[in-house]
Amino acid sequence: MAERVVLAYSGGLDTSVGIGWLHDATGKDVVALAVDVGQGGEDMEDIRRRALDCGAVEAVVVDARDEFADDYLVPALKANALYQKRYPLVSALSRPVIAKHLARVAKELGADSVAHGCTGKGNDQVRFEAAVAALAPELTSIAPVRDLALTRDKAIVYANEHNLPIRQSAANPYSIDKNVWGRAVETGFLEDPWNAPVEDLYEYTQDPSVPREPDEVTVTFQAGVPVALDGVAHSVLSIVEKLNDLAGKHGVGRIDVVEDRLVGIKSREVYEAPAAMALIEAHEALESLTLERDVNRYKRGVESEWSNLVYDGLWFSGLKRSLDAFIDDTQKYVSGDIRLRLHGGRATVTGQKSAQSLYDFELATYDTGDTFDQSLSKGFIELWSLPSKISARRDLVQ
Repeated sequence: MAERVVLAYSGGLDTSVGIGWLHDATGKDVVALAVDVGQGGEDMEDIRRRALDCGAVEAVVVDARDEFADDYLVPALKANALYQKRYPLVSALSRPVIAKHLARVAKELGADSVAHGCTGKGNDQVRFEAAVAALAPELTSIAPVRDLALTRDKAIVYANEHNLPIRQSAANPYSIDKNVWGRAVETGFLEDPWNAPVEDLYEYTQDPSVPREPDEVTVTFQAGVPVALDGVAHSVLSIVEKLNDLAGKHGVGRIDVVEDRLVGIKSREVYEAPAAMALIEAHEALESLTLERDVNRYKRGVESEWSNLVYDGLWFSGLKRSLDAFIDDTQKYVSGDIRLRLHGGRATVTGQKSAQSLYDFELATYDTGDTFDQSLSKGFIELWSLPSKISARRDLVQ
């Protein structure tokens, strides 16, 4: 029996081309592994058959949708994760769960290597290989498309010559990655940042400029985790799916950004992440209501570092685990209801309440009944500004 290599298979151009190359170059039988992370509209059985048609000796499909939502999206939401303040880590979050199953299946089959279809320019090659190295250091990682230096147009030609059942063509050259947290689109005419995205590019969101009546939805959180919509309990996966539909109808979560890739180049990416952006907006509002000022301020820096680590493929790193411990501790009192108004491409917080709220109406009000002792402020300001006053006196003497 020939040795085996387990390939992370998406059903797209790069991994379809990769099956034949792997077998020819290594002599190993290729096992395709497709992981369902909520791609939306993708028939996983169709992907499995496509892998076999492309030459895989076996095709394994894993339904990881709830695992992805509970174990990867929830930590990201608790961290309000946005790379460079804008990108909700759509692809970066799916790679560690795929790598986890990649390593697991390889071990179960006794394979000594795994493979992926990433190019040498992207972040995902690092994310897959760093995750596998952390989980199964004995495994070797192979990247057939990268190692052959195939460009997308050459890969299309190769696929056509070998009659591989793929959807890309010279007329449709986009590279698309999607899961339940969002959708990422790159390449083609988008490589020129001056070119505006066209409406046909989008799938998860509708045109926000089209007039329509706004919708309101109330999201309930328990210890930082979304648990209900409009008072009805749902799983995290179901909440994300429902908000993708509702917020997507209003064009919420369209993002057009030039981001700094890990490999050192800038890349123009178009994302749509309606549920992600709506939930982050709601979660941040609830934190503002329930977290102490200094915790909230400090957490913003932790969130940035957390997002950088995940973007850079270090989900399983020691620092990431330590930051998770801090973030989890901050979520103890992040429970309550946030009302969102969805309209015109925006999710706007219009109401917030929590039994754990630190907002004290009697202290905050300017009306009669105010319990804040304003006479204390004068002395407080004098002490607060004393270091500045002393240093200013010194500077004037110089």
